[in-house]
Amino acid sequence: MKEATLLIKNVEVYTENDVITSGYILVNGTDIVEIGIEEQLEHIPSSVEVIDGKGKKAIPGFIDGHIHGANGADVMDATPEALRAMATILPKEGTTSFLATTITQSPTNIEHALKNVATYRNEEGEAEIIGVHLEGPFIEEKKAGAQPREYILAPSKQQFDEWQQLSGNKIKTITLAPEKDVDGSFINYLYEQGVNVSAGHTEASFEDMKRAVEFGVRQVTHICNAMTPIHHRDIGVVGAAFQLEKLRSELISDGIHVSPAMMDLIYQNVGSDRLMLITDALRAKCLQPGTYDLGGQEATVSEDRATLADGTLAGSILRLIDGAKNMIDYTDATMKQVIEMASTNPAKQLDVFDRKGTLAIGKDADIVVVDDELTIHYTICRGKISYKEGS
Repeated sequence: MKEATLLIKNVEVYTENDVITSGYILVNGTDIVEIGIEEQLEHIPSSVEVIDGKGKKAIPGFIDGHIHGANGADVMDATPEALRAMATILPKEGTTSFLATTITQSPTNIEHALKNVATYRNEEGEAEIIGVHLEGPFIEEKKAGAQPREYILAPSKQQFDEWQQLSGNKIKTITLAPEKDVDGSFINYLYEQGVNVSAGHTEASFEDMKRAVEFGVRQVTHICNAMTPIHHRDIGVVGAAFQLEKLRSELISDGIHVSPAMMDLIYQNVGSDRLMLITDALRAKCLQPGTYDLGGQEATVSEDRATLADGTLAGSILRLIDGAKNMIDYTDATMKQVIEMASTNPAKQLDVFDRKGTLAIGKDADIVVVDDELTIHYTICRGKISYKEGS
């Protein structure tokens, strides 16, 4: 047996290319060092922490590429305490990595949030902040949704450069309205820097989207929400997500932002290889119903949703594990396909697939142990048990 600190044994392992019915995963420090068949497991040193996964499955940790807040905290609070509150609660829903997501706000407030992420250091057992999702402010006012309209800006390379520097080069995704960048120079500038450019809060037509993809757009933000729908004369952004193979799409799979029937239609047309499950959650997630702040606006939270005063949906209170369950309930997705949508695709999209997104030797030990009903029994973040059911 290789040097190890943690062993998950007697478990069904969903590896990068296969499923081991009775297998084990060996972890040393933060990395997976061995994956194999249970009967080939050597003598276990007494110093190794052991998880018996009998009757359970080991799957890769989820990556939430679009989350504003949870556990009473919001990225725009711009404090280390806020980020820690999020990073410590998310493993309970199977999330082991996430993008700290900003909202359209004053440049000063955005700057404070970016500086905070730049200097934040994850502690052991926390969900890892792998970067920033800059949602806005380069969006279309008519499709602002819950984004404060008064802070919307025209695309600006100078402004982006300033923010990217303040973030410590951690802006990985940016949501913008591609039609605002008429000649595509801004999109192409971002693309050439390796930023994941996502079309969202947009009135783009299908033709706009085809041009935007040529410039470098590679993603659609929360598909169906705050964008042009499919129409029989112009299939809009949703139709582009269906037809343009270079696009991956975020999906808030709560059955509210997108109805169960539409979730199934999206799944059938986009497929598990191009969908990424997100929560788009706000600070009220994990808390009781009530009134909470969202980017300086008042959001009313009930048992299942968050809305502004005019009824506009204001992010979600979805747990990512529940989004995964919904995909199985509302579509014909299998466990393997849920892993694609919640782990593998986000890792590829955010250029961290070399260390996250699948269970493989040499990758981060981001592991979730679940049963057949997708109840989480353990979440391991980079080799550290972060959540144990009942504890």
